[in-house]
Amino acid sequence: MNTVLGALNPIALRLGPIQVHWYGVIIASAVVIAVALAVREGQRRGVRPDDIYDMILWALPFTLIAARTYYVIFQWSYYRQNPGEIIRIWDGGIAIYGGLIGAGIVVILFCRSRFIPTWLMLDIAAPTVIMGQGIGRWGNFMNQEAFGRVTSLSFLQGLHLPDWLINQMYIRGAYRQPTFLYESVWDLLGFVLLMVTRHRTHWYKQGDVFLTYVAWYAFGRFFTEGMRTDSLMLFNVIRISQALSVVLFFGSIGLMIWRRHHNPNNRWYLAGSGQKVVAENK
Repeated sequence: MNTVLGALNPIALRLGPIQVHWYGVIIASAVVIAVALAVREGQRRGVRPDDIYDMILWALPFTLIAARTYYVIFQWSYYRQNPGEIIRIWDGGIAIYGGLIGAGIVVILFCRSRFIPTWLMLDIAAPTVIMGQGIGRWGNFMNQEAFGRVTSLSFLQGLHLPDWLINQMYIRGAYRQPTFLYESVWDLLGFVLLMVTRHRTHWYKQGDVFLTYVAWYAFGRFFTEGMRTDSLMLFNVIRISQALSVVLFFGSIGLMIWRRHHNPNNRWYLAGSGQKVVAENK
């Protein structure tokens, strides 16, 4: 029989006065794996590793700032009273959509400055981004955030979850829906889908891999967001991430269809940058 043993320690390591949080460790690990995969794919598509490394060095700080700013803006009533907590990102409170907006702006500006096809770079990054999102949700798990409504112990046991995960879902005196887990699984399935299909001949035009990622993520996020109890709200009525998911889902599909019909001569994803591309095994 499952018993409540208490939450897992969110602190991974203490070095004197310095505390290393699992949240940061998990996010950093996801970034390292994502960069390694992006560099490998970039070489196949004719994008130099140095260009990807340079882009990441610019994108990471702006992504983090944008993600935190997005969150703080929609929680301003709290942070206005507690300004000292604005920088405490290690306690959680970064918004994925805010980070994606920040990263997207950096990618566009960077690619234009280096004369790299923007859609191609977005395509290269897309599978690694959704993988990073799937891994990163476990940082929310360690912080006991991004959870759903109250549920029962029997329901969680019925999902065949391990005891340590079920115990971590005991929050504020009740068991909670593990929405972090639902979204993590959805994201990792999206990663597998893109990795399996993106090298199929004549499947994706440049930009299609990225737009498929956006549609996939937005679709899943709409439903997981509807289950959460800590959603960012607009006028205390609209779940911001849920509304944005609807816009992104239909917008990405519509844009993909429009690009296919408006300019059927767009380069295929596998055509790469037009520079020397490493041949792939067939």
